[in-house]
Amino acid sequence: MTLNREQILAEMGFTPLWVLRDREPGVTSTAAANADPVDEMPPLPAPAVDRPISPEIVPSAASTAALPVDGLAWPELTRRILDCQDCPLCRQRKQAVPGVGDLDPDWLFIGEGPGAEEDARGEPFVGQAGKLLDAMLDSLDIARGNKVYIANAVKCRPPGNRTPEAAEMAACRPYLERQVALLKPKIIVLLGKAAVHAVLGEDKPLAAMRGKRFEYAGIPVTVTYHPAYLLRNLPDKAKAWEDLLFARRVLREAATPALPF
Repeated sequence: MTLNREQILAEMGFTPLWVLRDREPGVTSTAAANADPVDEMPPLPAPAVDRPISPEIVPSAASTAALPVDGLAWPELTRRILDCQDCPLCRQRKQAVPGVGDLDPDWLFIGEGPGAEEDARGEPFVGQAGKLLDAMLDSLDIARGNKVYIANAVKCRPPGNRTPEAAEMAACRPYLERQVALLKPKIIVLLGKAAVHAVLGEDKPLAAMRGKRFEYAGIPVTVTYHPAYLLRNLPDKAKAWEDLLFARRVLREAATPALPF
C-alpha cells in the first residue's frame, strides 16, 4: 500500500496538520506556489537588554541598515561593521574585525587595523604583535577579555598591512565612536600614530605625545607604540613599559575620588 504525504506524517505522529489559510484541501504544492502569497508576520521588536552582550550575537543586516550608527546597540553595531562597504577596504577583506573583549572594561586599547591573521580569524591582535600585546597586558596584571577591550581604528585589513589612510579611518570613525560610547572605558590607550590620528586628530610624532594625558569624550587617553613597531624596534620596549606604567597611574588617579574642600 502506498501512503500519501499526509498519511505518512500522520503515521509519524505529526498531527494535526496545518495548512495555509488560502490553501484549499487537495491543492498541490505547485498550485500553492503559484497562488497569491500570504501576508507575512511583521518582525518582533528586539527585546530590551540590560546587560553586556557578546558582539558575536548579531541580528540580520536588513534590520540594522536604516538605523543611525550612534543609536545602535552592540549586536546591531557588530552587524553593521561586518556588512560595511563604506570604503574600498571592504573589497579584499575576508571579514571585518569589530573588536574583542569585556563589554564593561576599565581599559580600551585601540590599534591601527587588522593584519593577515586578524583578517582570517576575525579577532584583533592575534599574530606576533598580538602575542606581544598580551605580554604587555600581563605585565599590568590584566588580560584581554577581563576588564579589557581591544579594537582598531579601521575594521578591515589594509592591503599589505599598510598604515590606514585618513579617508579609511574617517569611514570607520562612527563605529569607533559608538564603541567608545557603549564601552565607557575608564582609560583609552592608543597604540601607534594611526590610532592617535583616528581618536585625537593629532599628527605629531609619537615621541612628542608619550607621557602626556589627553582626553576623549571625558575619558583619559594615553599614547604608546604599536606592538608591531616594537617587534621591529626592540630597544623601544622599555619606553612602551614606561608608557604602560604612566597609563596605569592615570587610571588610578581617575578612579580616586576628589577630596572635598
